Amino acid sequence: MPPFERDPNRIVIAGASSLLGAELKSLLEESRFAGWDLRLVDEEVAAGTLTEAGGEPAVIQPVEEGSFDRARLIFFTGSPEFTRANLKVAASTNARVIDLSGAALEDADDAPVAAWFPKLDSLRGEESSGDRKLLGVPSAAATATAALALALSKLGLLWMNAVHFLPVSEAGRAGIEELEAQTGKLLSFQPFGQLVFDTQVAFNMLDRFGGGSRQKLQNSVQRIRAEVRACVGKKVALPAVQVLHAPVFYGATFSVCAAVDVLAGQKIAEVCRGAEFVIVPEDEPGPSNVSVAGEKSIFLAQPENDPSEMSTFWLWGAADNIRLPAWNAVKLAEKLVP
Repeated sequence: MPPFERDPNRIVIAGASSLLGAELKSLLEESRFAGWDLRLVDEEVAAGTLTEAGGEPAVIQPVEEGSFDRARLIFFTGSPEFTRANLKVAASTNARVIDLSGAALEDADDAPVAAWFPKLDSLRGEESSGDRKLLGVPSAAATATAALALALSKLGLLWMNAVHFLPVSEAGRAGIEELEAQTGKLLSFQPFGQLVFDTQVAFNMLDRFGGGSRQKLQNSVQRIRAEVRACVGKKVALPAVQVLHAPVFYGATFSVCAAVDVLAGQKIAEVCRGAEFVIVPEDEPGPSNVSVAGEKSIFLAQPENDPSEMSTFWLWGAADNIRLPAWNAVKLAEKLVP
């Protein structure tokens, strides 16, 4: 068989044991890729994990020589470090590579990579994916920030600041388990562990974790900035971004303050709807990490003027931090494979 020959029905999910990997696999099995040959690979520590693919038992394998051979699509859904360790080999095949870990867009200077989410091309007015072999699907936080900046640019965006409140699921299952354990221990007045975050994350808002934690909120800031930059290019000035820890399991919420060349919140709501944000009616509870669970869209409350400056608006929003990028990755795969 000639080298680099592709199997027309093979997909590799690299990082299959992660929350994103499991969600992506589930969505692929519900899409027109149902029935394709799904190969599940991950880091050594996750190798041997029993799962299922296509309704059949499957074991997650370690990455070995030939793991990416003959694939038509390769998804990276694990840690950035895992992606960086294996991206070069995956990119040397004939497969289209879709990265959800953020590594490719952060390292965009080292490889030709394009950012993509469903509305990006129309918001930018140009084709972003084209014939690129390597594409990056931004995180929910970056997608919301980039889409808002590009949408508001139609109204003369002057500046924009975004504060993102990230859940512990950004640290994977270990983060979820630590928040769950800390919550139970604190409610019963018992000592609690902090192996993942090196600090108390239950019932606590933070701008950084403990010094011994491998999880760094500053890394999340850098990732979001890099992803937003890759999305907006030179269309708009790069928004200011801050990240805070929220003591919740799932769902990314955010608060945006932006100055535009209009005085009516209705115009902002209109351009946001055009960017496929879902605007929650004023007489309903605003979007939250709970209300967006399982949703494939980004939800916004009605824009509100800041009383100190009528051209400055506040926007509150939320998105499912796992479902949204996984869903966007499937939509990209459908675009790439006619």
